[in-house]
Amino acid sequence: MNIVVCVKYVPDATADRRFEDDNTVDRAGVDGLLSELDEYAVEQALQIKEKLGDAGGDVEITVLSVGPDEATDAIRKALQMGADKGVHVVDDAVAGSDAPATSLVLAEAVKKIGAWDLVVCGMASTDGSMGVVPAMLSERLGVPGVTLGSEIDLDGDTVKIRRDGDTATQTVEGTLPLVLSVTDQSGEARYPSFKGIMAAKKKPMETWSLADLGVDADLVGLSAAWTVVEGTEARPPRTQGEVVTDEDGSGATALVEFLASKKFI
Repeated sequence: MNIVVCVKYVPDATADRRFEDDNTVDRAGVDGLLSELDEYAVEQALQIKEKLGDAGGDVEITVLSVGPDEATDAIRKALQMGADKGVHVVDDAVAGSDAPATSLVLAEAVKKIGAWDLVVCGMASTDGSMGVVPAMLSERLGVPGVTLGSEIDLDGDTVKIRRDGDTATQTVEGTLPLVLSVTDQSGEARYPSFKGIMAAKKKPMETWSLADLGVDADLVGLSAAWTVVEGTEARPPRTQGEVVTDEDGSGATALVEFLASKKFI
């Protein structure tokens, strides 16, 4: 089985993140890392590999990322976790791409990778949080999309997931090949071991451009985006919250009224 895991290099959520003059996210002025939600996708691919490996199956995991030069750090961490090889699509024309353009580049890269059975994605990126790329990717590849899985079971060519919603839990299944996305409830992602870190240095990583994929540069980037950020506003500084005292015995009542006003109770 051949598995492709799509991962994204994102600005560190703990950093002082900013926007550029064109209202795109400043990715050069802050440190970046592998999107936390994509770590769960890598983990599920590794669990599938381990399960099938125990049964005598042969599984190869390719990590795919579209991003700047620094995106190799995200790929490298996935290789340290246990993936087998990496593919990095890097091209200046990609900067500012929205979800439709990103899904286009990913789809063409998956096709170029060749024979594949399963594409695994996180539920969303921690910078954009749109969560639509897996569905768009499955449409472009012409295969089923089994999305938002909090529990994943692979039985032969059938992938079955449990999808937990606000009011109900669904069981969804599809037949390989397909695109799968997983949530942060699917299983805690492992940390790279020292052995894994050393082994990752010898694992292959290819670098492709848009020309290598046959993608017209006019179809991607900020100028081709279907969605545009029209304005941004800095988050206001935190202020002191309301302090409830109980000097006259009314503290409990004041606390209940406050919680009720915020609809906590």
